[in-house]
Amino acid sequence: MAEKQTAGRDLLGDFAPKFAELNDDVLFREVWSREKELSPRDRSMITVSALIAGGNFEQLTPHLQKAKTNGVTKDEISEIITHLAFYAGWPKAWSAFNLAKSIYETEKGR
Repeated sequence: MAEKQTAGRDLLGDFAPKFAELNDDVLFREVWSREKELSPRDRSMITVSALIAGGNFEQLTPHLQKAKTNGVTKDEISEIITHLAFYAGWPKAWSAFNLAKSIYETEKGR
């Protein structure tokens, strides 16, 4: 099973407890753990694409970090963002590249 996420409860538990519960228990524990149906790597690529297309850059940063952890390479994330530029918009791609670059260049030698 995928690791349990607690961002919902940590950030919104007191303010929006039901939303935090759905975020942590349903989305991250139940949906993301369905690895037989879709691998975490594939889920990361889909999630990153959806966030870029929607212009949800605040949420994009942790999902880019998770994508990297889930095995999405620098070259793959670059190709994903380049492809999305033509469907989601050039400015969104620029914004996404700035975030991805900072995350993927934290490794030594990159």
